[in-house]
Amino acid sequence: MGVVSGKIKAANVGCPACTPTHQHTHARTHTHTLHTNTLTTCLAVSLSVCLWKPKKRRGTTGQAPLLRLSPENSAVMDAAEFRRRGREMVDYVADYLENIEQRPVYPDLEPGYLRSLIPTEAPEEPENYEDIIKDVERVIMPGVTHWHSPYFFAYFPAASSYPAMLADMLCGAIGCIGFSWAASPACTELETVMLDWLGKMLQLPECFIAGTHGHGGGVIQGTASEATLMSLLAARCKAVRRVQAIETEKSEGEVLSKLVAYTSEQAHSSVERAALIGGVMMRKVPTDDHYAVKGEMLKKMVEEDKAAGLIPFYFCATLGTTPSCAFDHISELGALCNEKNMWMHVDAAYAGSAFICPEFRPLLNGVEFADSFNFNPHKWLLVNFDCSAMWVKKRTDIIGAFKMEPLYLKHENQESGLVTDYRHWQIPLGRRFRSLKLWFVFRMYGLKGLQAHIRKQVALAKEFESLVRADKRFEICAEVVLGLVCFRLKGSNELNQDLLKRITRSREIHLVPCQLSGRFVLRFAVCARTTESRHIQQAWRHITQLTFELLQEASH
Repeated sequence: MGVVSGKIKAANVGCPACTPTHQHTHARTHTHTLHTNTLTTCLAVSLSVCLWKPKKRRGTTGQAPLLRLSPENSAVMDAAEFRRRGREMVDYVADYLENIEQRPVYPDLEPGYLRSLIPTEAPEEPENYEDIIKDVERVIMPGVTHWHSPYFFAYFPAASSYPAMLADMLCGAIGCIGFSWAASPACTELETVMLDWLGKMLQLPECFIAGTHGHGGGVIQGTASEATLMSLLAARCKAVRRVQAIETEKSEGEVLSKLVAYTSEQAHSSVERAALIGGVMMRKVPTDDHYAVKGEMLKKMVEEDKAAGLIPFYFCATLGTTPSCAFDHISELGALCNEKNMWMHVDAAYAGSAFICPEFRPLLNGVEFADSFNFNPHKWLLVNFDCSAMWVKKRTDIIGAFKMEPLYLKHENQESGLVTDYRHWQIPLGRRFRSLKLWFVFRMYGLKGLQAHIRKQVALAKEFESLVRADKRFEICAEVVLGLVCFRLKGSNELNQDLLKRITRSREIHLVPCQLSGRFVLRFAVCARTTESRHIQQAWRHITQLTFELLQEASH
């Protein structure tokens, strides 16, 4: 039998039921050990009440207090069982990932499938662990899109590796809420150092690295969407203060009504959403034939808006757009933004991981003009979600926009100049120990291992591109730079829509579409860490077989 602990709320009375070894005193908030391996227990665990009643003492009523075990302290899982179940879970996860390609990559069910499979209310009594694990396969797995299947080619990668999973497990166990240095010094300091490590891997200018004489630094956000929003709000605050310093009679509301931000027409929807949340106008800049923004396009719009009395204050450039992985010309755009006193944020959510490879680093040239830069290690750098790296050139710009100092969050080291309080760098207050994932992955793979992963997946994309180009029924719709191939059947949008429907219904591979120049285009992104050439070849055989069937039917 096991030993469990619970909080006892009662008067200070002795309990003769315990053996001398376990003599104790009941206290109002005393941790009491319950012995469940003998009939002479001090508590009946099943009833959660004390069976022992003290003798009546002079001056008392003789009523014995009930000693109740709080539900939150019942023995759900002790350390010994956690060890056993933990090993079982590691085996389950390893088996799942090793055999993931045997599962249909996309679920075959209707919306609302899950509600009928589980009760309408939470259980009142504890359930056993075995039943919960059985329900993972019965309830959860049928509704999972398997993002780490080597036959998953949709969206962009969701990075995964065993070292990152182990680090996430440790993060959950430590369980700190690292909103300030004092809340957990290691959580803050490791994040600062890891963002410096990563910044150096990318060869970022020194002004972005915290451990230098510069004024910048890095922070882990949850997603690129959060990083974009933070940069826009910081830019908005800076612009308002700048205008009001010159035109003191203008209210904040008047300035805000004149602010205008810009981004590419190919930018992710989260950029436009940031403007909605920030309450500012946003204009979309047309792109060239390669779906990239050039300096002259932005310059024309900025000058028109300034002539109309508006205040251009922010431009979000994209390196590796979601539809086609296009790259805005940030060298000329950055120079323009610096000249016009506009904040330039660079969103490289997917492509940024590739910049650790020297052959892809030129794609980042021009970042020296940026005020902030962001990419997602959780997309392509083998670090599990969530982990979005963001750097700012001047940390005072972002801290100054969001700093709040209630007494209960202050600590004696905060003004020393030696520490960072990351609560000032983000929307939420609390934050997890996410830098552990970076630390584990960087040390276990090394820079060379991470570069090899990127290069392998780029080569697989090039392999798929060559298969498409060899089939005259298909066309490539955008330059293949990294791990994304945009292609389509030559013909109508409806024909390509029908092909994608067949691919989705087959559940053998998973793709999603985009629209380029008014055309319906299929996106093929190399995603899973375990994807090999054989998966690329099998995916192409499957696509061509479905294409053959589609064209046969169309001809009849």
